[in-house]
Amino acid sequence: MSLDLASELSRRSNASMTPIVPVILSGGSGTRLWPVSRESFPKQFWPLVSENSLIADTALRTFGGPFSPPLVVCNEAHRFMVAEQLRESGISGARILLEPVGRNSAPAIAAAALVLAQDDPQAVICMMAADAAIPDSEALRQALLTAASVARTGKVVTLGMRPTRPETGFGYIEMGTPLAETPEAHTLTRFIEKPDGALAEQLIATGRALWNSGIYVFTVSTLLEELQAHAPHVLATARKAVEARTTDLDFIRLGREEFAACPNISIDYAVAEHSTRAAVVPVDFAWSDVGSWSALWDLGEKDAAGNVAIGDAVLEGARNCYVRSDGMLATVLGLEDVVLVVTEDAVLAAHKDRAQDVKKIVERLKKESRPEAVSHNLSYRPWGHYEVLILGDRFQVKRIVVKPGEKLSLQSHFHRAEHWVVVEGTAIVTRDEDEVLVRENESIYLPLGCKHRLYNPGRIPLTLIEVQSGAYLGEDDIVRFQDTYGRS
Repeated sequence: MSLDLASELSRRSNASMTPIVPVILSGGSGTRLWPVSRESFPKQFWPLVSENSLIADTALRTFGGPFSPPLVVCNEAHRFMVAEQLRESGISGARILLEPVGRNSAPAIAAAALVLAQDDPQAVICMMAADAAIPDSEALRQALLTAASVARTGKVVTLGMRPTRPETGFGYIEMGTPLAETPEAHTLTRFIEKPDGALAEQLIATGRALWNSGIYVFTVSTLLEELQAHAPHVLATARKAVEARTTDLDFIRLGREEFAACPNISIDYAVAEHSTRAAVVPVDFAWSDVGSWSALWDLGEKDAAGNVAIGDAVLEGARNCYVRSDGMLATVLGLEDVVLVVTEDAVLAAHKDRAQDVKKIVERLKKESRPEAVSHNLSYRPWGHYEVLILGDRFQVKRIVVKPGEKLSLQSHFHRAEHWVVVEGTAIVTRDEDEVLVRENESIYLPLGCKHRLYNPGRIPLTLIEVQSGAYLGEDDIVRFQDTYGRS
């Protein structure tokens, strides 16, 4: 961090002791980045633009200084991934608020504000999506501090990105006159839906149009007042969900039935477009919502022919292509403006101009009940992960990796038996009343119906091959008796 920025952070922080709380919304599934991003492991958890995942990068941009530890709102199915990725990034003190169902940004931020109101109704919220790319963290922090000073006057403030091209995939904001007390900010005159190409060019020509970043800054009290004025049903149902909350380990669980009753609506539609207190801070730094493979081509490091190649990829006579392989060798010969993405179980080939339409492929796969639409062969759990290697009619082979010191739940199955072969590390296996030490290159059989548990007592990951056999091999054939992670 530069000395000038540090001085500015200190000056603005001392001007008000009101905390600035980053609220990170992590509810999206990122279907336009299929086949990498899927519901079971969406794009915010992948390292797509740096060595960190998108959510880790987002949290790190506003960690420390005048910013409090973040509050993350996420799907309850992703809670352990959020906690683990924040921990690995050195983010301490974060709170994680769990949505039992997805209900868009307005209910999510309303619930977060109601939780924060119990600490300090005047706290400033910096609301950000978990999946944006912003390379210049210092510029973002300065813009957020400017927005926070405006927000403390009772405004609903958003960051508007100065457009660099007539983009049709973003919404736009039209800014008005500068604010007298903070000339860096402007009145916000209107929101504009995603335009066609001609309208996008017209908007940019005015010099008043900005891309809508979806980054909002307001005090807790201002947001609650605006919700009461413009979206009272959102506020009322979110309040009931917060009142019905429970704690689960380090997580805050919103009431399931109460949150499911919330309207499915964005904060733009619910509040910002109706507010008479809206303002915008225009900024010039690079920003992307990482909303498509063409956006990742824009962000990527290109060779002399304009290609971005990630993973095991070989290109010959190709131009302006994006090629990513997370598995087998991917080769491209003599193509231009192509996206090729290879995973362990799916391949996407598309023209870059059609990158926004990938979600149509996902919709079709869902209609056909294809598992590739929503989940990967590699599935993450709080104790580690597993990968399906072979799936037959009455048998399945998995590779299971358990982190040091972690254990699976004490469980049994109605329809399958299991055989475990340890290939790396050491396992302590509970089998009914017995505890068995299983070393590398040893195995153990778990008959149908027995209570069993796997524990890694060592200092290195435990890897084993599991062979399942039985009439039904679904993941829902699990009866849990004890679980370290609070799963039922």
